[in-house]
Amino acid sequence: MVTLSAITLYPIKSCAGISLREATLTGVGLMSVHIYDREWVVVGPDGVCLTQREFPQMALIVPKIKSTVLELRAPGMLRLEIELGLPDPELAPTLQVQVWDDTVTAYDCDDVTATWFSKAIGTPCRLARFHANAERKVSTKWTGGIQTSTLFSDGYPVLLAGSASLADLNDKLRAAGRAALPMNRFRPNLVIDGIDAFEEDYAAHFTLGEAVLKPVKPCSRCPMPSVDQDSGRFGPDPLDILQSYRAKPELDGAICFGMNAIVTAGDGQRLQIGQEIGVELAF
Repeated sequence: MVTLSAITLYPIKSCAGISLREATLTGVGLMSVHIYDREWVVVGPDGVCLTQREFPQMALIVPKIKSTVLELRAPGMLRLEIELGLPDPELAPTLQVQVWDDTVTAYDCDDVTATWFSKAIGTPCRLARFHANAERKVSTKWTGGIQTSTLFSDGYPVLLAGSASLADLNDKLRAAGRAALPMNRFRPNLVIDGIDAFEEDYAAHFTLGEAVLKPVKPCSRCPMPSVDQDSGRFGPDPLDILQSYRAKPELDGAICFGMNAIVTAGDGQRLQIGQEIGVELAF
């Protein structure tokens, strides 16, 4: 039986995630208690997003949902609380945020929050929140022409991976005398049990209740999987092992793990750990 084995929400791009027992699936990604996946982003003075690629210590900024606030903790820092209520879209200060090739309008969080993040990460930065009137369309090159949107993810609303895919990689790492890795190195939103290694690459869609998830693009990997999410430091990079069998010709040889997916039906469906998943392969 194919089941959903893990759900992770990442409120702030490139910071720690929140492991959940259940969440709501929306067209722009996971949502819990009105917090959306990658709803916030940390940006430098130029408005360009910061990630663990350059600042691995971002992994140590840990969010927690508490009633009406998002509580944040980081080593050596007093906790910070961010109100979850949306600002007035007509009155709140804004800034332009660049995530790869996209530039979108975002709410500019206050100076106290900016100071906290600057100290936690060790570089001047600000926290920004996706604006209620903004929209960030995904590339239709990989969606078969289907129009959909995302927030501050790298490019698509949902990232999923099969647990067997990680087991396969870990077998190869151990055979090379190296330590196995946890799934959080790859930061998927959803983990699927009961499919073969990398079978997610060949799925036409996954059905979770009324929801339909369509995998559209293999997730090409940068050095981020080498960041230990518990220490916030770079460690051995698994990409050299993945290179031997996970380079995708359709992505000019990019090394891939996991699949980016879009929601084609069931916007608002509740997902739960352990629920059964239907799988239809693309061949």
